[in-house]
Amino acid sequence: MDTLDQSPPEGTPPPVALDFVEARVLGCLIEKEATTPDAYPLSLNALVNACNQKNNRAPVTELGEREVEGALDRLRGKRLVTAFSGANARAIKFKHRFGERFPVEPLAQAMLAELMLRGPQTTAGLRGNCERMAAVPDLAGCEVLLAHLGERAEPLVRKLPRQAGQKEARWVQLLTGEPSAEDVAGAAGAEGAREPLKVAVALTLPPEIEARVAALEAEVAGLKTELARLRKALGETG
Repeated sequence: MDTLDQSPPEGTPPPVALDFVEARVLGCLIEKEATTPDAYPLSLNALVNACNQKNNRAPVTELGEREVEGALDRLRGKRLVTAFSGANARAIKFKHRFGERFPVEPLAQAMLAELMLRGPQTTAGLRGNCERMAAVPDLAGCEVLLAHLGERAEPLVRKLPRQAGQKEARWVQLLTGEPSAEDVAGAAGAEGAREPLKVAVALTLPPEIEARVAALEAEVAGLKTELARLRKALGETG
């Protein structure tokens, strides 16, 4: 296959800091590799569908191709995703490189994917959700593995203090940074809701890019007006 990856040269990897969409995309790639290996790697369309599916997601999102493609570009820059195509490929496909950046065992990778896809979870909840992706030990074994992930030089998870109204403490992934108090409270509230929380994400461009786009749109509009004037003039003289 022909790789299309334009990642930076190898070296000491910088700390990973993912945004929400990047975490959703990366979590989906890890999940689909484990649950539907015959359909993996994923095309852009398949990945958009995976990001927006209503089961195994919290919150449920309404991402478009533009948002997912932007997240893929950023993940490639962070050496967490590779894009490639081959002679028999009808479209560019994407696969994750999580294991290269974070060499952890399959269950740990599955746990991190689930935390990216569903938000904070108890050990028992995480254990049940990971059964479809990897072999799972008993509850004590899962707790030990999670504790190990939190004690790394570059911690990947953290156990949150038990919140009011909760019987057990929950684990959160740190690939998107330390959770705020609002994030934790929101996750606790969403977990108990009957209807899944839905989030629509729109791509926001930097102000300087927005200004350039607006200028280009104005220039195109002016050219269209001038072209229409010239066509009218040619029609009158012809």
